[in-house]
Amino acid sequence: MGVRLMVVDDHRLLAEALASALRLRGHRVLAATAPTAGAAELVVSRAPEVCLLGTAAPAEPGVFDPIVTIKRERPQVAVVVLGPVPSPRGIAAAFAAGASGYVRHDERIEGVERAMAKARAGEAAVAPQLLQGAFTELLNPAAQPDDEGRRLLRMLTPREVEVLVRVAEGEDTRLIAAGMGIAPSTARTHVQRVLMKLGVGSRLEAAALAARTGLLDRAAAGARNGHPGPHRPGAEGPGPV
Repeated sequence: MGVRLMVVDDHRLLAEALASALRLRGHRVLAATAPTAGAAELVVSRAPEVCLLGTAAPAEPGVFDPIVTIKRERPQVAVVVLGPVPSPRGIAAAFAAGASGYVRHDERIEGVERAMAKARAGEAAVAPQLLQGAFTELLNPAAQPDDEGRRLLRMLTPREVEVLVRVAEGEDTRLIAAGMGIAPSTARTHVQRVLMKLGVGSRLEAAALAARTGLLDRAAAGARNGHPGPHRPGAEGPGPV
């Protein structure tokens, strides 16, 4: 018996391709929609049995907020997340938000169908290998890149974070100065402070370190939330700003 479902993904082509494949297998697809940000209201209005929610970043803050809305308004809708191999945080966030399952996005269509059937029956749909990997990582935590990124971000002032972002985007001293409304000599001083605090010898090394540790992602997330970086009174010290 086919499942009445909706497919939601930020990538419309992926949503429509999966929807087409499921229709061919006898399922009733009410809608294939993108982006995920505005999908919760549509899911609530259509009230499918199952919602397949695709995400490329399961550990990103707020990515599972649509699930919270769906489960609050339509608790009978089972939500199955389709995503990459997640960190323990990603799996925990999905289920904490109310998801009934988590399936790798490279799973075969039969695996997606099995997850849909389990979720519709009120069972948890997650591969044992995913849980094993998650629990292993939780029991034997390794130093995570974002932990290093957090540590480095705490070392920089908000202005230095902005300078680092501009360095990573390839801006030279002149462009940094113009973009921030400061003198080139002041921009050069800020760049040197950033290099010194990060313990690197060049702008290229600074950009590589920031990308590798997730520092740039954290800085961008802080800027979106109105907090460009942690500020400590007196952290910038004396000198022109």
